[in-house]
Amino acid sequence: MSSSSTHHPDDLAARREAGLERGANIGFNLDPVTGDGSLIDTPGVRSPLVLNNRSFHEVTDIVCGYAENRAPRWWLPVFMAAFTLAQIGGLFILYLVITGIGSWGMNNAVDWAWDITNFVFWIGIGHAGTLISAVLCLLKQKWRTAVNRSAEAMTIFAVVCAATFPGIHIGRQWMAWMLPPIPNANGIWPNFRSPLLWDVFAISTYGTVSLLFWYMGMIPDLAALRDRAQMRLLKDPERPVLTPLIPIRIDMIRAKVYGLLSLGWRFSSRHWHRYEAAYLILAGISTPLVLSVHSIVSFDFATSVLPGWHTTIFPPYFVAGAIFGGFAMVLLLMIPLRELLPNFKDLLTLRHLENMAKILLATGSMVGFAYSMEFFIAWYGGSDPEVYAFINRATGPYWWAYWTMITCNVLSPQLFWMKRMRQSPAVIFLVSCLVTIGMWFERFVIIVTSLHRAYIPAEWHMFHPTLVDIMIFAGSFGIFITLFLIFMRVIPVFAMAELKAVMPQASPHHHDDHHDHAAHAATGGAH
Repeated sequence: MSSSSTHHPDDLAARREAGLERGANIGFNLDPVTGDGSLIDTPGVRSPLVLNNRSFHEVTDIVCGYAENRAPRWWLPVFMAAFTLAQIGGLFILYLVITGIGSWGMNNAVDWAWDITNFVFWIGIGHAGTLISAVLCLLKQKWRTAVNRSAEAMTIFAVVCAATFPGIHIGRQWMAWMLPPIPNANGIWPNFRSPLLWDVFAISTYGTVSLLFWYMGMIPDLAALRDRAQMRLLKDPERPVLTPLIPIRIDMIRAKVYGLLSLGWRFSSRHWHRYEAAYLILAGISTPLVLSVHSIVSFDFATSVLPGWHTTIFPPYFVAGAIFGGFAMVLLLMIPLRELLPNFKDLLTLRHLENMAKILLATGSMVGFAYSMEFFIAWYGGSDPEVYAFINRATGPYWWAYWTMITCNVLSPQLFWMKRMRQSPAVIFLVSCLVTIGMWFERFVIIVTSLHRAYIPAEWHMFHPTLVDIMIFAGSFGIFITLFLIFMRVIPVFAMAELKAVMPQASPHHHDDHHDHAAHAATGGAH
């Protein structure tokens, strides 16, 4: 038995801080579920964020290998399926442009429906990436390092999907350039009092800052991929060419492309100093954007006088819901990758999943509180149409959508009160699926149920989606998955520098076991 196991946890932590105890051994074999220390709950002992006592070199090989090695067998079929779905969605968008938005199921009563539902849904998905990267960075949460790169990528791809819907919703898509305030010969300016114009500014700002934040974090890793490609070219100049007809080696293309994207990064201390300062500044800029963007999206509804929309609870309600749905999508992407890619479990541990499950529980409870407060506010306001709007949501023709939303968003995350449930990847994946479905229905319920029975009963009408509605939404998922699959094949899915910073070897007091074992073997165990 290791001598460390005989000490009290507080004593172990003190010895580790003093450099008298090896950090890599602390906490191992202490949790009964995994035995690897990832779920250790002992006070004063931190669970490892990288398992199997990996060295820096092994982490680099594992992470770069996802982009450098041959794609797994499942990748191409999944990519082709997603790409085909995206193409089908593109064809239906083309049909929409040719025929007009009358091909959607909207009518005089429900003039916002499926498209705005999808727009708000995708904007919400994009929120978790910036939250994980920026907010958790400022809060010094080390567990973010395993998921921030993928979450940031998810943000960019979700914003791309979200921006599609306002672009095709305007009817005359060739006039979309008039959305931003560009001077023109007709002297026509956008309506600055319209929340829809606020969306243009909010989303373009959010997308730009998120893209810069994502790219800034990738520069050191892109330089690592560049250097590895150059080293392979020097070591083995006879490596296979791209095709017999095109005598260009893949590593040569990689060296050129990654070299261009890495902006001359040379791993110098000056580069690291400026990188960390710029990254922190972008994190500071991005953090208020998380709160502002979805608040502005909620103004689309809150500034109206329609029953069910005209409420001040919408900004915090939408922000909590966006984080809720965004984290669910992160888990939907990461849990399958954890099972399908080799060594992924060493870098994304059960502790990471459990932490995100706790956030799902917290934000799901916030969303459930908001749902109940809506009824209270309607009753307390004394407005009969407002009271009717919420009763109609729960008992009217769209009751099934409302109760699907409640079941998925409020009830399913309650499983995470039980430790066994929030430590099970299968349960977390299932709940994440339900939450994603529930968050889409939340937007559907808000938009459609308030419109289909507004103030004048003569205008009451039901909404039924058409095939064009459904296929464009399905196509947006195809675009999202296609972009994510390309991302994981060309860019490291983990931020390697940040990942190494949370490893025990990064501590100046760390005792290098690998070095010890090598030296022990070299001397034949003489020392």
